[in-house]
Amino acid sequence: MSDIEIAQQAKMQPIIDLARDRFGIAAEHLAPYGHYKAKLSLEYVNSLGEQPDGKLILVTAISPTPAGEGKTTTTVGLGDAMNRLGKKTIMCLREPSLGPCFGMKGGAAGGGWSQVVPMEDINLHFTGDFHAIGVAHNLLSALLDNHINHGNALDIDPRRIQWKRVVDMNDRALRRIVVGMGGPANGYLREDGYDIVVASEIMAILCLATDRADLKQRLGRIIIGYKSDRITPVYASDLNAQGAMAALLKDAIKPNLVQTLENNIAIIHGGPFANIAHGCNTVTATRTALKLADYAITEAGFGADLGAEKFIDIKCRKSGLRPSAVVLVATVRALKFHGGVDARSLDSENLQALEKGLANLERHYRNVTDHYGLPCVICINHFSFDSDAEIALLQETCQALGAKCVVSRHWAEGGAGAEQLAREVISVVDEHEPGCNFLYPEDMELWRKIETIARKIYGADGISADAKVRQQLAAWQQDYGHLPICMAKTQMSFSTDPTVRGAPSGHTVEISEVRLANGAGFIVAIAGNMMTMPGLPKTPAAERIDLSDDGVITGLF
Repeated sequence: MSDIEIAQQAKMQPIIDLARDRFGIAAEHLAPYGHYKAKLSLEYVNSLGEQPDGKLILVTAISPTPAGEGKTTTTVGLGDAMNRLGKKTIMCLREPSLGPCFGMKGGAAGGGWSQVVPMEDINLHFTGDFHAIGVAHNLLSALLDNHINHGNALDIDPRRIQWKRVVDMNDRALRRIVVGMGGPANGYLREDGYDIVVASEIMAILCLATDRADLKQRLGRIIIGYKSDRITPVYASDLNAQGAMAALLKDAIKPNLVQTLENNIAIIHGGPFANIAHGCNTVTATRTALKLADYAITEAGFGADLGAEKFIDIKCRKSGLRPSAVVLVATVRALKFHGGVDARSLDSENLQALEKGLANLERHYRNVTDHYGLPCVICINHFSFDSDAEIALLQETCQALGAKCVVSRHWAEGGAGAEQLAREVISVVDEHEPGCNFLYPEDMELWRKIETIARKIYGADGISADAKVRQQLAAWQQDYGHLPICMAKTQMSFSTDPTVRGAPSGHTVEISEVRLANGAGFIVAIAGNMMTMPGLPKTPAAERIDLSDDGVITGLF
């Protein structure tokens, strides 16, 4: 069966009953959205403050390929397996964006027998969080244009507006637009553009905010542009926008509870991409899981060079969260792709290509263990096409690395297929206290922070940028030099060229643009020609998604 067919046959339990029976959460603390999903009140979340924390496990992966790696599937399968072994475990995932659902991926709720449900709801509108984020973002855009139209008392320079609009869809035609056409009644003429919602600073703010007051303060700190002196920033608070924006986010800030196919609780909340944003679910969701369960499993987007780096250097640095171990997901098929095999030939045994592609796995593993000081278990997400010889070669390589390596069959068998992985992860986690190293100190210069990421994580010889980028970083150094860096880079390669596979070294990472996300609390460095508004592929997933006459959705997977 397809993923969606498996999900549609799931025997779900009412989420109110499940939350009560598994974690003692009274119905009064839940706001149900139908029978199988609900929001958890912040008052209840805050009441957990004195509870001891469980152990945090991060799931990350090798560099993504068209073959797929199965990071979310592994997170769900591992969580189900740990619950099967009697370990109280909650999974913390990100919410899917409509962009990739209708673009390349067609869904992001796991796969096979390791999924979160209700799958269609999660992949589509869910509880409306992304809608609220998009509306709050575009409200600020409207207030900004309205202020200038009515006299511009703040002396905002229309040529130096930093705040674009957003929409939760891959639409390359909106990357650069002109607004205000049609004469004075429609405002003033200026160049503008759109990002996808998951790249919005408000998405990052929601994911990093610790409570309502922190949310509102962060919203007020957003820099929307500069005054005509070209130096003085204009903040969202100058437009008195933060209150209304926070009001729009009043429900979006609450964590969402759903369940897996095996009726275990998962919290799905927040959804920034890791290639253009910081790639982690909300701090609130992760902290809640740690208070409710003995183990919390969370994922960070794309490969470890992006998701894990930002999880540690941004989310952990800012929140105080500390993981106890990392699970690094790889597949034989993906490693053969990194070894040069065409995507159409990945199901055939090819030991030579696999051996070559193992360089990608090794670099990610070394980054996790050497730079972040974290124990790492390698999970081989099993495909039926994997040959015994290929599995043996992969395990031999992992053994030579000194890595614990487990073949996991959670996609085909659910939690039962991941029990060996779960035992290995539990053993590692229970032997290690939470803690990690950061890649760079806060007081390092901004330019050197970017360079450190490129050299240590990407294997680059260095970075380059034009004079404008260098000058901008220098201008920010005094007031914002303490902020971490959020790299916006292709997820497909350690380099800025998505076609370069494996583990390239000696390349130069070009920084084409830098953006100050003052409310979120980081600086975005855009590497190469990375776009913060993706486009649809030649054959988008939307072409196969359909709704039957009796209301059944097909084509999501």
